[in-house]
Amino acid sequence: MDKQWFVVQTYSGFENNVKANLERRIESMNMDEKIFRVLVPIETVQEEVTNKKGETKIKEREIKIFPGYVLVEMVMTDDSWYVVRNTPNVTGFLGSVGGGSKPTPLLPEEAENILGSMGLVDMKSRYDFTMGQIVRIKEGVFANLEGTIEELETEAEKMKVSVDMFGRETKVELDFSQVEKID
Repeated sequence: MDKQWFVVQTYSGFENNVKANLERRIESMNMDEKIFRVLVPIETVQEEVTNKKGETKIKEREIKIFPGYVLVEMVMTDDSWYVVRNTPNVTGFLGSVGGGSKPTPLLPEEAENILGSMGLVDMKSRYDFTMGQIVRIKEGVFANLEGTIEELETEAEKMKVSVDMFGRETKVELDFSQVEKID
């Protein structure tokens, strides 16, 4: 079985407590072969702070991206589900319909986006587009149309694609995640 990311619901404000408790339970119950990582989704933000002397300094602080939730990378088995579900201050799994049913894992791209916003995955490396490349649009009004990349903005992860609409070339601005390469 493959390891996947699952979202665990907690009481708001108890995310770090759940993380610490779950890590202790993983070690004491020898579940490190089934439960791999426990993360509280946080983002570091910078803010300007002015002290009493009027001096402005940049201060970094962490904010929770999803208050009340913890991410767990695990192989879903009865044992691993039991260990996580019965950790103090865990209220359940997101994507579980109750009655002891197993939850739905995050899609790989959802997990990658969350980990990328936390700085744990290099988001830029997952896209490798070049000018003049032909791509297929995956979603939106132009879904399933093919076009040629005319402009790339790698920092913003945006591109302009030229598509044929009713016999005319039209430039469409898209996010990198909205297109796929054509082999």
